[in-house]
Amino acid sequence: MELANIEKLVEKYENAETSLQEETTLRNYFTGGNVAPHLQEYEFMFNYFAISKEETFTKTIQLEPKKSKKRNLKWLSVAASVVLLFSVFIGKNEYDRYQAKKQFDQISKGLRLLSANLKKGEKAVATLYTYENTVNKILK
Repeated sequence: MELANIEKLVEKYENAETSLQEETTLRNYFTGGNVAPHLQEYEFMFNYFAISKEETFTKTIQLEPKKSKKRNLKWLSVAASVVLLFSVFIGKNEYDRYQAKKQFDQISKGLRLLSANLKKGEKAVATLYTYENTVNKILK
């Protein structure tokens, strides 16, 4: 096989312009083992094509009937509904706890303020008692 002819065929092959007969000629040349050094990269490609052509898929594919998918979808929707109801119930309980804690904190703050004001009033009354006792001692 003339090397110039092979190079022209390779160029046509790269441009996707070869016929089946020309591709067979290229395949025979590159899988034959006697390849020019500057065309060695194509040898790997054609050898790969030859090897991959012999590969077959040996695993079996098991197809399930469509009926089971519908049944699974029904159970999936039931499970989703149960999860939704459960999460709403838990969420409501947590919200109620949060509101109760918030109310407790507000009431505690109000009682602390009231206690502080009562202590101020108690100190003022104690001062008045001291003042009254002193006035009573002086007047007697």
